[in-house]
Amino acid sequence: MTVRDIAATVRSVRWGGFALTQRKKKPSPAARVFGAQSRMMRERLGWTMKDLEKRVPYTESMIAKVERGERVPKPPYVVAVDEALAAQGLLMEAAKLLWQDGPFEWAHEYMDLQAHALALHFYSTHVFPGLLQTEGFARAVFRSLRPSLDDEEVEQAVQRRLATQQLLSRKPAPRLHFVLEEAVLRKPLGGNEVWQAQLQHVLECAALHNLQLQVMPNSRETNAGVDGPFVLLETPNHCTIAYVEGQRGSYFLPDPDDVSALSHAYGTIQSQALDPEASVAFIKRLLAGDQ
Repeated sequence: MTVRDIAATVRSVRWGGFALTQRKKKPSPAARVFGAQSRMMRERLGWTMKDLEKRVPYTESMIAKVERGERVPKPPYVVAVDEALAAQGLLMEAAKLLWQDGPFEWAHEYMDLQAHALALHFYSTHVFPGLLQTEGFARAVFRSLRPSLDDEEVEQAVQRRLATQQLLSRKPAPRLHFVLEEAVLRKPLGGNEVWQAQLQHVLECAALHNLQLQVMPNSRETNAGVDGPFVLLETPNHCTIAYVEGQRGSYFLPDPDDVSALSHAYGTIQSQALDPEASVAFIKRLLAGDQ
């Protein structure tokens, strides 16, 4: 199995966006077997866990937990380690046993990566990214979901989302870039008061020294983002992966070819969008009711 085949398998694995608090407490025997296989392949190359850490976007601590069977690896981890160890897809095949009882909530893997990212590039087409949402807007988003959540579930989800925003003030500061479709700015979820507060908050975020924001106007006759939203994330090891969220699921695109294609698309999207200064002016006009 080639790396491309492995990545295709990863792309086919979807997980529900709302099982973030549910995790298997005890890894199955399959997790311990997988960990042992991974360790044997590593040791056969004469590598320490530190050696492997240098070749994958994961820490030595994470590698140790997987090899001891204490942590169930998610697809991006398996892909990276399989490639680094030249396992030719054997680890990806072995990992299928870990997931046979149903999909794990792999979205939390993205949240872990986001919290430590060196850089993030967001292209958003339908709603403000969670990092930019006010509490009121986030609440309106979660209340809009169907099947609907009860009040307690909504509040838990809102607090989890707000907790991720610690990234905005993290030191060292990550490099953040957002391209928002105009439709995102015009969607008054939660009502006019919540919407105006959200726009004002976005302007405040745009003033951060490490954050750049651009608007893709509806008037554009060409748009490289017609395939939909995505995120490009640079890990502390300077590896870039792509992440896509959609209806009832999310998935990683770790394959270098996919990352290269989306990086090219993002660069074109940036060039097609309004520049940061014009984007801020655009949002101010919206707030003033001029458009």
